[in-house]
Amino acid sequence: MSTTSMAAQPVPRRRLRWRDRLRRWWWACLQPQPVWRLGQRNLYLLPTRPGWMLLGTLALLLLGSINFQLNLGYALTFLVAGSAAAAVWAAHTNLRGLTLGLHGQAELWAGRAGTLTVRLDPGPRTRLALELRVADAEADPTALLDVPAGQPTLAAVPWTPPRRGRCPAPLLEVATRYPLGVCRVWSLWRPQAELLIYPTPEPDAPPPPRWRRDDADPGRGHAPQRETGMPDDVRAWRHGDAPRRVLWKKAARLPEDDPTQWWVRSAAAQAAPPQLWLDERDCGLTDPEAVRARLCAWVLAAHAHGLRYGLRVGGVEVAPDHGAAQRRRCLETLACH
Repeated sequence: MSTTSMAAQPVPRRRLRWRDRLRRWWWACLQPQPVWRLGQRNLYLLPTRPGWMLLGTLALLLLGSINFQLNLGYALTFLVAGSAAAAVWAAHTNLRGLTLGLHGQAELWAGRAGTLTVRLDPGPRTRLALELRVADAEADPTALLDVPAGQPTLAAVPWTPPRRGRCPAPLLEVATRYPLGVCRVWSLWRPQAELLIYPTPEPDAPPPPRWRRDDADPGRGHAPQRETGMPDDVRAWRHGDAPRRVLWKKAARLPEDDPTQWWVRSAAAQAAPPQLWLDERDCGLTDPEAVRARLCAWVLAAHAHGLRYGLRVGGVEVAPDHGAAQRRRCLETLACH
C-alpha cells in the first residue's frame, strides 16, 4: 500500500469502554445545583484496591480458622473485619454534612492551567484528608486539604479550560479515603454557574501598530504638524506656565533671552494618554483563534503601558478607553466573538 493511500484513510475513533459510556451517561443526568450538601442520597462508597486485598485476606483467614478450628484465628479475623467496618463508617461520616459552593471566579485562560475556588463549610465536625478535583479532567491534579470544624475554607481546585468563551462550570468530585484507605467515599457536583474563559495570549507577540492609515482621527498615533511647524499637542510659551511643562531639550537650542520661542506641552495632551486601535486586520493571520491570541496579547500590553486603546474584532467595536474596565471589556469581547 502506498503512502498516499494510507494517509487518505480516516483515523478510526477510539471506542469507549462500557464503563466510560456508563460514566458519561451518569454525569449527563446530574442537574446543576448552586450549593451542594453531602448526605445519604448523594454519597457513594466502593472498596479501594487495598480494601479488596483486605477482604481477600480476611476470607483466607476465616477459611483457615474454620478448617483448623483456631480460636485465635477467629479473633484476629473478626477484629480486623470490625476495624475495617469502623473505617468505612468513619469515611462516610467524614463527608456527610459537608457543604460546597463556588466562591467568585479567578481569571481563566483557554489551554492554560487555572483554578476554581470552592468554599467548604464543614459544620461542627472536622473534615480530614479531603480530595477535590474536576471529574472529567484526568490530567489536572487533585487538591488535598483538611478543613477544621466551624471554619469555612476556600480550596483552589486545578483546572485547565479546554476552549474560550462562556461555558458551564465543570463537574467537581469530592472524595476521601480517611482513615485506613480501605474504601473510597465520593460525591459528584455540577455547579450552577457560567464561567468566562479568555483566549490564551500569544507568547512573544509582535508589537501592535500605532495607528491605521485609513483612520482619519489624528488622536490615533502621533500628532500631525500644523502649518507653523508646531505639533498639536504643544503650544507656545506664555507667562505663568509651569517650568515642568516646558520642552527643555527643544528650548536648549533656542536663545535664552527669548522664552516666547519655547514650546510648552498643553494640558490636554498631558491628561490624555496615547491612543491606538487594535484591529484584527492588522494581525496578518488567517486562523481565527490565532488572531484572538495575538489581539489578547496586544490588549494586555496596551493595558500594562497605560495606553488608551480600542478593539475591533468579529464585527464588534469597543470604543477607546483605558483602565481595568476597558481591559475586561476587550477580553470579554475576544472570548465571546
